[in-house]
Amino acid sequence: MNILIVGCGIVGSDLCNKLSQLGHDISVIGESHEEFNMLSQDFSGYTTVGVAIDQDVLKNAGIESCDAVAAVTADDNMNLMIVQLAREFFHVPHAYARVNNPIKSDLFQKMEVETICPTKMTAETFISALTGQKVYSNVTLGNHSMLITEVDIEKKMIGKRLSELQLEDNETIIAIQHENNTVKGIFLTNYELSKGDKLICAKFIN
Repeated sequence: MNILIVGCGIVGSDLCNKLSQLGHDISVIGESHEEFNMLSQDFSGYTTVGVAIDQDVLKNAGIESCDAVAAVTADDNMNLMIVQLAREFFHVPHAYARVNNPIKSDLFQKMEVETICPTKMTAETFISALTGQKVYSNVTLGNHSMLITEVDIEKKMIGKRLSELQLEDNETIIAIQHENNTVKGIFLTNYELSKGDKLICAKFIN
């Protein structure tokens, strides 16, 4: 894929390095040459210095031929403007904005801007860790993020059926992992929990 990354700080440079290692064609915009110091020696992409809301800078960075844009500067409002430019002026099929403020993330999503909110993801990951849930992965589906977690069942839950469990409104059980590490899908079943079982749950976080 041809991917444009806007912002080459800690997040942006790490994203560039990993995508480049995966074989994607990466172009990155930074506000100064110093921002590119964190790019790895193996980075094979293209760098552009400039203000990313300037359409000429975006054109120089190759936005007209890219498949996706990720705006990951430290400025939420800047990221919003970049995504809007990418979608409305350059018709980029996939454009995502990093948004640190959860309130702004919700607002941007109402504007149909696809956002990734590290603050929400970090909070949910800590909650999962503190409550004994193991986080497998964080998945983005459209404008929503979903955590896949593993939850140990309590002793009092042994022998209960899935229909008897109380879950959060935004949480769904998608599978059961048995003590021998085999996994059972539970679609349209009312499984009875056994000793050593773990719940594999999907939870929407925005």
